[in-house]
Amino acid sequence: MSEHNNIEDLADLYDNAPCGYLSLSSDGHIVKVNRTLADWLQHPPTALVDRPIHDILSFGGKIAYETHLAPILLMHGSVGEIALDLLDTEQTKIPVIANAAECRAKTGELLFTRLTLFKAADRLTFERSLIEAKVKAEQRALVERKAIEIRDQFVAVLGHDLRNPLAAVAAGTRMLTNSGHLDARDQMIVHEMDASLKRANKLIDDVLDLARGKLGGGFALNYKKNQDLRPVIEQVVTEILVVADDREIIIQLDVGDPVDCDPDRIAQLVSNLLANAVRHGAPDQSIVLAAHKTPKELIISVTNGGEPIPANAIGKLFEPFARGKALNSNQGLGLGLFIVDEIAKAHGGRMIVTSKKAETKFTFQMPLKKRAG
Repeated sequence: MSEHNNIEDLADLYDNAPCGYLSLSSDGHIVKVNRTLADWLQHPPTALVDRPIHDILSFGGKIAYETHLAPILLMHGSVGEIALDLLDTEQTKIPVIANAAECRAKTGELLFTRLTLFKAADRLTFERSLIEAKVKAEQRALVERKAIEIRDQFVAVLGHDLRNPLAAVAAGTRMLTNSGHLDARDQMIVHEMDASLKRANKLIDDVLDLARGKLGGGFALNYKKNQDLRPVIEQVVTEILVVADDREIIIQLDVGDPVDCDPDRIAQLVSNLLANAVRHGAPDQSIVLAAHKTPKELIISVTNGGEPIPANAIGKLFEPFARGKALNSNQGLGLGLFIVDEIAKAHGGRMIVTSKKAETKFTFQMPLKKRAG
């Protein structure tokens, strides 16, 4: 048999093999296809050349190609027994089992990819994987629903079972204070009890906010129109100075016209920022609270001196339970800045932190136009 006839035999074997042969360029375009596969797809072979492989795959086949065949091929250079669906000219699905291998240059550059395709009686692995994925998705949804129910129960317990006994104790301390029978020592004890009650209620508020914010998808706001923030902010400063009367807080307010916001949440944000500055700022340096408006934004900032925050810690400041280095038993759960960030996001705004040797500044920026929804 002549060399010419040998070449013709090899070409015939490629074109009329009992399986489909396909070669792809490095960018996933068809560079060669045998007649067997072209006949399955009801195309002349030349009509398929230069077309992307995705043109002959069903929607599910594209997913299987991108999530199974291509990644495994990239990692191992070859892959076998991957179920795919091809589409013929009438958009009829043709289930196949694909095997593939890469051909690379000595430099490692991908030259092309060879695929061998065998017709399958059913979809085998591909259909089973879709069914398994559906079952897993339903299981995840069930777990998430149960988690929401547990969260709601958790919030209800905190709001009722914890607050009620605290309210009873607070009523008792008021009765003792008003009795007129307390000596100086007793008055001091009742005063300390009142402070502890306020702290316990604050901790409950923080945990409730964590439950609503972190688990519940964000804070719900009680928006009010045309709020004058000056008295709101000044009241917060007064409250902070009651417990930190040795600190100087410089107020620079230029908020101008009223704004639409949740004033109670804005007060909570400012209070948490000031408490953070009192706790972590240098005690011999003033804290500066500034608020002003631009044509588009309300901007509130709290600045303190002291050691700068390490750069690698700034990104974690707003995570729940994040706390500073110098802690004592009165520093709470580390939820203050998390709550600040949630309030900012609920108003459509954001928090910005800058910390240098000279000062640390927390800045709240809120658009004056209420966000949709």
